[in-house]
Amino acid sequence: MHGQVLFLAVGTGVDITRFPAGQTIIGIDISVEMLRRAEARRRAYRGQIAFVLGDAERLAFGDGSFDTVVSSCTMCSVPHPVVALKQLYRVLRPGGRLLMFEHVRSGSWPLGLALDVMTLWTRLLGTEMNRDTVANVLTAGFQIVRIESVYLDIILSIHAVKPINREV
Repeated sequence: MHGQVLFLAVGTGVDITRFPAGQTIIGIDISVEMLRRAEARRRAYRGQIAFVLGDAERLAFGDGSFDTVVSSCTMCSVPHPVVALKQLYRVLRPGGRLLMFEHVRSGSWPLGLALDVMTLWTRLLGTEMNRDTVANVLTAGFQIVRIESVYLDIILSIHAVKPINREV
């Protein structure tokens, strides 16, 4: 994380405890209740975090407003992930970083099938366990820098950048 940071989908703020100290962060969430629940973690952070009510699919920030965007287990719950990723692309400066921690559909047919079946139920709660987030990141215009497996091939750390000389 560096520069002006956008933290997408604050949730209860559990990820804030993992952020490096001294950052300037704007955290958004679609839920007032989640922002309320994250408030104690926001206050405990050793840096600056401002919370804003907002929708990942309609970001209320100008083009090129951020140097880094961070998301954690978010794209499974956004109704239209490519729309949200294109918004992230828009608000990142050229050369800006997208740092994601996401669960995705496995490339292994038995595990992929299991996630497909699980998604039949989790979708009722608003979570899709079988999304191809890497393909969605590429579709939005980002260049993948690195993908690290956190657990098998279903939980990934995805590091991507907005190219300096290209627009979507």
